Amino acid sequence: MNKKLLALYGLKWNPFAPDVPVEPCMFTQRIGSFCWRVEQTDWRRRLALSPALPCGKSVTLRLLAEQLRQAT
Repeated sequence: MNKKLLALYGLKWNPFAPDVPVEPCMFTQRIGSFCWRVEQTDWRRRLALSPALPCGKSVTLRLLAEQLRQAT
């Protein structure tokens, strides 16, 4: 996405790029609930899945990774 197109829509980043910072991403209640469930998972016995979240699986997992990074 070129700078002219970004400026046309008032965007600071390409929303489809893999390196969009997590700060502008909206942390909704649904994402918070998903992140809490993943954090509570006993990884020796369970598997966490991220099926078809309406907000976007990639963004949700990036927000979860950032939240886990801040917790350590």
